[in-house]
Amino acid sequence: MVASTDRPMIELRRLFRFFGTTKAVNDVSFEVYPGQVFGYIGPNGAGKTTSMRILSTLDLPDYGDALVDGFSVINDPDRVRQRLGFMPDNFGTYPNMNCVEYLDFFARSYGLVGRDRTKALRRTLAYTGLDRIAEKPIRGLSKGMRQRLCLGRAMIHDPAVLILDEPANGLDPRARIELRNMIRGLAADSKALLVSSHILTELGEMCDAIGIIERGELIVSGTVAEIKARLRPHIDVLIKLTSRGEDLGEWLKQAPNVDHIAASQQIVRFQLSSTEADHQVELLRAIVLADFPVIEFTSESRTLEDVFMQITTGAVQ
Repeated sequence: MVASTDRPMIELRRLFRFFGTTKAVNDVSFEVYPGQVFGYIGPNGAGKTTSMRILSTLDLPDYGDALVDGFSVINDPDRVRQRLGFMPDNFGTYPNMNCVEYLDFFARSYGLVGRDRTKALRRTLAYTGLDRIAEKPIRGLSKGMRQRLCLGRAMIHDPAVLILDEPANGLDPRARIELRNMIRGLAADSKALLVSSHILTELGEMCDAIGIIERGELIVSGTVAEIKARLRPHIDVLIKLTSRGEDLGEWLKQAPNVDHIAASQQIVRFQLSSTEADHQVELLRAIVLADFPVIEFTSESRTLEDVFMQITTGAVQ
């Protein structure tokens, strides 16, 4: 749930970044609030990583600005770094270190000393589940544990904003679920999170809002429900019968809000352009009252993958 505040923790204000003739980021604007997980979606080369690098003060925009907790990445990069944790898609480790040594190195880099550093290490190790293997060398970690270590590095100084670039890439199903729960836990602690991922089902389950970018341009942004509502929402319906499927297909041609009917003797599929549950109830009641022998009625709303495929074209720069 998004925390009640009017001030965003992440702001992109008409951001532009060019590489020669390539418009990597082209007039992109959006906001992320405390307690919100914002999913940043787009094909490879769309501009996601460039946007994140600018937010993380690793690159500068050609025009526009990006703010973290109200501080500009151009004018106040040091204050931005104090308030932000960045988890890149590929990160370097020191193979001769163990987990606690690695996190301690970054705690010191952020200026944490004494009790504050000890407290930060204990909190981070416990939250990421690395306390059980704190003394284990990094070279012996699995992919999932390495991702936890990278997340720990990003959150060691307790930043208000976290930027995670493909955090679930290469993880097995259990590790992805555990990482998703950690991300939602950070949002519950009123942190603002910007998460990039190609695993759209993951983002659909964890994100409060999304932005879809292609060829450097932000095509759409908002909550998942808002975006689905804008894009001619429909529900896919499957009906199984003991018989008379073709007759039902003909009958449905006269029904309101029904399109794309495909019927066989025992199965009928179609799209219902209304997403209201009451309309499904009314339609099923009418079908049963018309004496069609229905044994199953299944409906499925559009997924984030459906939305992504409808909005994007697959074009690259």
